[in-house]
Amino acid sequence: MKEKPKTGRPACLAVEGPIGAGKTSLARLLAERLGFRAVLEEADENPFLSEFYRSPRKSAFQAQLFFLLSRWRQQLENAGPDLFTPGLVFDYILPKDRLFAELVLSEKELYLYQKLEENLSPSARRPDLVIYLEASFPVLWRRIKLRSRDYEKNISPEYLEKVVEKYRQFFFDYRETPLLVINTDKLDFVSNDSDFELLVQEIEKPPAGTRYWRPDFSDGTPLMKSPK
Repeated sequence: MKEKPKTGRPACLAVEGPIGAGKTSLARLLAERLGFRAVLEEADENPFLSEFYRSPRKSAFQAQLFFLLSRWRQQLENAGPDLFTPGLVFDYILPKDRLFAELVLSEKELYLYQKLEENLSPSARRPDLVIYLEASFPVLWRRIKLRSRDYEKNISPEYLEKVVEKYRQFFFDYRETPLLVINTDKLDFVSNDSDFELLVQEIEKPPAGTRYWRPDFSDGTPLMKSPK
């Protein structure tokens, strides 16, 4: 029997994007479709998150440290090969902690955070492919309001705009791993099976460099704008 050709499917995926981009939903779908295990950030367990959105300066440092240590623990737990699943799907990459820290922490807090992060980051698992879900501010804002999570009810439009811009700047210069950039304004991987299956086909390709993907380019909307 002729052996089937091997696909370029990565064994470790990470889905990233700003608040409301749909990274956790997509990570779950990909894990189920590919037979991988989903490793999801523990936002619901962060006791400082709701207070942070109500009063950012009061709880920013505590919320940030909780996320950093929680994600670092998950990285350690998943550093080696898994005998029971062929791959992993994370709904974050560890460097995203630095992105938020630079946005919300004071100068002194950021200094302490960076000292800790420098010692923890070398243990992070390097994804074979990072999927960056880009979306416009109006789309993200609508999604956040529709899903109505308790700890997100006090997110301000100004904060979300800063997060969107920070992500755009971060991934515009991102070169650490192969990167697949997807504009999700007109895509729905949860409700539209064809969108999701097209994405799976794209993921099957050997990871290399930075790729920009969207099934329909007819309206000429750019996939990722240069940061201002």
